[in-house]
Amino acid sequence: MLSIKGASSLGTTVSCYKSSETQRRPLSSTHALLFQRRVVRIPVVCCVAGKRGGALIDTNKNSNGNGNMGSTKSDADVAAAGGGQEDPYGEDRATEEQGVTPWTVSVASGYNLLRDPHHNKGLAFSEKERDAHYLRGLLPPTVVNQELQERKIMNNLRQYNLPLHRYIAMMDLQAQNERLFYKVFIDNVEELLPVVYTPTVGEACQKYGSIFRHPQGLYISLKDKGKILDLLRNWPEKTIQVIVVTDGERILGLGDLGCQGMGIPVGKLALYTALGGVRPSACLPITIDVGTNNEKLLNDEFYIGLRQRRATGKEYDELLSEFMSAVKQNYGEKVLIQFEDFANHNAFDLLAKYSKTHLVFNDDIQGTASVVLAGLIAALKQVEGTLAEHTFLFLGAGEAGTGIAELIALEMSKQTNAPLEECRKKIWLVDSKGLIVASRKGSLQHFKQPWAHEHEPVNTLLDAVQSIKPTVLIGTSGVGRTFTKEVVEAMASFNKKPVIFSLSNPTSHSECTAEEAYNWSEGRAIFASGSPFDPVDYEGKTFVPGQANNAYIFPGLGLGLVISGAIRVHEDMLLAASEALAEQATQENFDKGSIFPPFKNIRKISAHIAAKVAAKVYDLGLASRLPRPDDLVKYAESCMYSPAYRNYR
Repeated sequence: MLSIKGASSLGTTVSCYKSSETQRRPLSSTHALLFQRRVVRIPVVCCVAGKRGGALIDTNKNSNGNGNMGSTKSDADVAAAGGGQEDPYGEDRATEEQGVTPWTVSVASGYNLLRDPHHNKGLAFSEKERDAHYLRGLLPPTVVNQELQERKIMNNLRQYNLPLHRYIAMMDLQAQNERLFYKVFIDNVEELLPVVYTPTVGEACQKYGSIFRHPQGLYISLKDKGKILDLLRNWPEKTIQVIVVTDGERILGLGDLGCQGMGIPVGKLALYTALGGVRPSACLPITIDVGTNNEKLLNDEFYIGLRQRRATGKEYDELLSEFMSAVKQNYGEKVLIQFEDFANHNAFDLLAKYSKTHLVFNDDIQGTASVVLAGLIAALKQVEGTLAEHTFLFLGAGEAGTGIAELIALEMSKQTNAPLEECRKKIWLVDSKGLIVASRKGSLQHFKQPWAHEHEPVNTLLDAVQSIKPTVLIGTSGVGRTFTKEVVEAMASFNKKPVIFSLSNPTSHSECTAEEAYNWSEGRAIFASGSPFDPVDYEGKTFVPGQANNAYIFPGLGLGLVISGAIRVHEDMLLAASEALAEQATQENFDKGSIFPPFKNIRKISAHIAAKVAAKVYDLGLASRLPRPDDLVKYAESCMYSPAYRNYR
């Protein structure tokens, strides 16, 4: 039971105790109103069994009474695991399941509890919980477990014919019952990943205004200049460890979607939790709305963003500068800020500007590069030879293309001790104007200039393939069907096993399909794509194409940065993540035609990536969480969020 003294005054003291049925007395009408009709914010200063606000939740049991699944750890447990020094403000413990309940911030019971997605369990509330928290009569009489709820959700999802309808249903579930959403997602990750994220999220962003039902994340616009810190303080969660932010200018391969790009941060952070185990309340999706140049959206009556052309130059820079300063002021130095789907001209500048002062990461540049490098390391186990013994040709010289190329060169330099400039000469890029060569250097954007090598001008991809004779062909152009039959056949003509990565998203923008790659190469291609493709049968053999999905990398990378208390992202951490992922690919995967491990093991994969990244953070002296844990894999696993229901008492 809960006793409240001086509830109308500041500095309220809440004393918590468990009362037997014989000690129970009816609430006064005032208290009944307090519990059933209002959410009353109360400064909680009590401790129960060493846990802050432990009046409602039983942190020693999950809904099945099988223990806490390693999700709730005492201070002694953390110390034993090597988790570091005591953290009185909770800044370093965002991945850990705390004894936090509705009572620690607000009194939420009855009708309000059923509408709180963080604590709602729907029909899984037990008989005792329904009595204790004024739910009797607000739910049908049956009580079900989380597993039955999951089966019902999956059965309903499979009735939909359109992926977008499944996406909307999943977002509705997330808004109603957070733990059930993640339980369903984690247990069915291979089936639901294309629904929650690419390729379906692209269509969702295009239609975001029409399907908008409830706000997700934080919206910051030009109208909020000078008040961004106040906006951040409006967000209910105060301990944030991962922010994904976009300005919506380059959403996947779909272009400028303005404010409707919010689907990307929301989806990315769902993956941080489901795949990487970062606690959902520690994640914050943000869209910075500076307008849009998309005329279709500006004329759409359902568009949810600013109806103006995009701000650029000083106005844009000042807003981003205020945002970055406000984040650091409000959440501290160790919050990871992931830049997502910014246009090339801003993406590179933002990463260069803030990488020295903030913990920042660009998934389009660095995450894509890391997962592709992992795929290449795995592919070389089949085609033999080192990175330096291969020649690489890219179609596309934007964020993804140049980011991948740079990370390949860095790994090549690390393996051979050769200068980075020499390693870059093994890598060629083709943009919309043809092969990037030295004679074009004066007109190239700064991020393309390192790839301008001595060679005669070449106008087409096919001519570049025939001239350069690459062993690896990588597509990041965002233009569909550009790896034509002639291009693939040319690759197969001088490579026993041509490596072909068609990475552009969504599926319609993929440079070629898996079926085309296998058929045109006579079944010899080592293929990977950015979007998922179905298995392909070729002359009696079934190929299961690998997906070079950034979701392999960024959740584990983020978890590793958080559990080590990293203060900066270093390129060696990206290389460590690539190597960790490549290690998880097995001969069984290779025999099926895939160079990546199956997504069904993604949480195990993420734990290993997190451990390798955290180890590199400690080795580089960039960790703030000391001492270093003895077993980083076990520690990463122990910090992962579990979606199992908690028992309320």
